[in-house]
Amino acid sequence: MTVSQALIEFLAHQYTVDGDVRQRTIAGTFGIFGHGNVAGIGQALKQLSVDDPTLMPYHQARNEQGMVHESVAFARMRRRRSTFACTASVGPGATNMLTGAALATINRLPVLLLPSDTFATRVADPVLQQLELPHDASISVNDAFKPLSRFFDRVQRPEQLFSAAIGALRVLTDPVETGAVTLCLPEDVQAQALDVPVEFLADREWRIRRPRPDRGVIDQVVRAIREAKRPMIVAGGGVIYSDAAAALAAFALHTGIPVGTSQAGVGSLVWDHPQSLGAVGATGTTAANRIARDADLIIGIGTRYSDFTTGSRTAFQHPGVRFVNINVASFDAIKHGAAIAVVADAREALLELTEGLDRYRVDAEFADRIRLEKAEWNAVVDEAVTPSGRPLPAQSEIIGAVQHAADPRDVVVCAAGSLPGDLHKLWRVRDELGYHVEYGFSCMGYEIAGGIGVRRAAPDRDAIVMVGDGSYLMMHTEIVSAVAEGVKVIIVLVQNHGYASIGHLSDTVGSQRYGTQYRFRDTAHNNFETDATLPIDLAANAASLGISVIRVEPGPDAIADLAAAVARAKASVTATLIHVNSDPLLFSPDTESWWDVPVAEVSVLDSTTQARRDYVAQRENQRPYLGS
Repeated sequence: MTVSQALIEFLAHQYTVDGDVRQRTIAGTFGIFGHGNVAGIGQALKQLSVDDPTLMPYHQARNEQGMVHESVAFARMRRRRSTFACTASVGPGATNMLTGAALATINRLPVLLLPSDTFATRVADPVLQQLELPHDASISVNDAFKPLSRFFDRVQRPEQLFSAAIGALRVLTDPVETGAVTLCLPEDVQAQALDVPVEFLADREWRIRRPRPDRGVIDQVVRAIREAKRPMIVAGGGVIYSDAAAALAAFALHTGIPVGTSQAGVGSLVWDHPQSLGAVGATGTTAANRIARDADLIIGIGTRYSDFTTGSRTAFQHPGVRFVNINVASFDAIKHGAAIAVVADAREALLELTEGLDRYRVDAEFADRIRLEKAEWNAVVDEAVTPSGRPLPAQSEIIGAVQHAADPRDVVVCAAGSLPGDLHKLWRVRDELGYHVEYGFSCMGYEIAGGIGVRRAAPDRDAIVMVGDGSYLMMHTEIVSAVAEGVKVIIVLVQNHGYASIGHLSDTVGSQRYGTQYRFRDTAHNNFETDATLPIDLAANAASLGISVIRVEPGPDAIADLAAAVARAKASVTATLIHVNSDPLLFSPDTESWWDVPVAEVSVLDSTTQARRDYVAQRENQRPYLGS
């Protein structure tokens, strides 16, 4: 067999086992072909499509970054048990996957990248699209994957394939190590032949490790919780990946300990659970942030504590606050100088903690405060999502309309701009997999590809992609992929003629929304602020790609029309894009939190000078890594 034929057939026989669940580790292969892989991986996939069309499903993409995003979204919906392989050609085809690689690794989500490389033999050196560095002839553009990958190898000789492939699968299926896995395949090696052992092509099972916590450490955590007056849980994506949502719900109900969630952790507790305070941190609810501010014990479960989750280290203000971190990765378990680091699977740890805290419950005064804060925030959300009748609605009203029309098991998909922050605090999640916001990398352009990946992973759920015009323009071409394969996604495109999130942030740092609006360039003043708004028609653009389009016209009935459009899209069997206009200057409710974005120390702009004063005042609330 050729190296490519052997690799593709090997991937087709890999299975992930997680308890009673057994799934294909590599569900299929995405590929955009060029001279670097058309005779290698491309030929292998074509040959299989003739010999056995079901063995390795092949899917097209319109952008190499997009196919990585789609694979990552699929993996997240499958709780990291299954993903795709992505093949690209030499040079720009390979480097187009770099952003996707970074996103996968940062979010701890598996994806297998197969970038083509230049000739290992150097027989035609230099080939088209080859990087040439006079000081190091061994470097190619694929070396850029090294800092972005959890595993990296380059198959320079055919016989290296066996160890490289098995090493790659080990990392893909390891909950601690997983992320982007990169196997570089020189274009000549891809097509070279070798004798392949039968056992390399046999079915192989990879069992996901679910390590139990050390008994002594659990005893320490039990004591810390019993001694605390105001404990709080911060739940991250690890709760969902370890299938621990039911265990968390039972633990929180049993103990009365309140739960705030990171972006990745939304869904670990449904919104109306008595102990659910919703989002915590810079885009959090006042309920979660007020309880977090006074908590004397923070129990982090499956979270990596991004600066949004911690309010840039301002969220936890109790002078004696301690951190207990439960995480399958020791790297994350020790964060914030954890008083107790529990290196274990989230579900296994929660089950043992529930047993150890028999007859424990938070005191009545704390329980009353939790109920009051939750009720107060719920009232704030009710008001924020109520239709105002304005011709251009607020984004919070748009979210409310989509929520009203969605079913409990639908999945809302988002990644960048102002929408993730508003969804984090306003979306009332009703299913543990119903919220899919990529916020580890917050990558513009993820949304549509991610929505397709979600739908592939869960064809019995509607994927509702919410995307702003800025992110849409970054990568909307995967709409063509959805149309080509009949993948039903619902895209709600919010048009506000600019970068709403960064526009607002620009205001807060004193830069007056410079460079964030979609207008004609004012050459005399060197800006895009004073000339006319661009006459772009994104609904027409989407329609030209073959998707069904519903326009929601501005007016007093815009929100009712939007809800009806979502219902119509749900009833359809094909992909639909709904275009709606919003007012970017109508903001969602305040979170009583902060995010550290530096402000210029000196400026001739009064707006920047005032912003610097505010910034310095806010930094007084930041806690150091250790101490107080």
